[in-house]
Amino acid sequence: MHLQQKKIRIALTGGIGIGKTYISKHFLDMGIPVFYADEEAKKLYDSEKVLTFFKENFGDTVFSNQKLDFAKLATLVFGKQECRKQIEAFIHPLVMQQFEYWSTQQDSNIVMLESAIVFEASLEKFFDKIIVVDAPIEVRIQRIKNRNPHMSESEILRRINLQIPQEEKCKRADFVIDNSGF
Repeated sequence: MHLQQKKIRIALTGGIGIGKTYISKHFLDMGIPVFYADEEAKKLYDSEKVLTFFKENFGDTVFSNQKLDFAKLATLVFGKQECRKQIEAFIHPLVMQQFEYWSTQQDSNIVMLESAIVFEASLEKFFDKIIVVDAPIEVRIQRIKNRNPHMSESEILRRINLQIPQEEKCKRADFVIDNSGF
């Protein structure tokens, strides 16, 4: 009988604009598969289960032309704490189910989840090690502006401030990667 070795699970996290995706590419280059939680969550937003959840809980306020409108959804998520918590309580377990399934499909003994909200969603218990990517606030703001030129600096700061402070994430990490120079 062949016993399957337990996979080492690593979370790669850090605030918005920190460069998690850039750093994750280095882990991919080393042969460590990476599960991108945001991308997987977006795929879930097309499922009947998720669409029904939004319809039942928010009516047509987050839909345009019968489709989930991510701009309207962002207004809820980043504007009303109680709505954000309700959505997160529904979506996070679904994303983690996807991660669990995806992990079993990987040949590697090490797997990585990339997500900005590992600590915010209390996902630490799912991982053997947590790596936090860090960069100065000015670098982060510039990165976010470059990728979202329509966002004002005040909107960027508001979104940054919705997450656990970067200093706290660094304190709670097993490892910290400085990504300020890229």
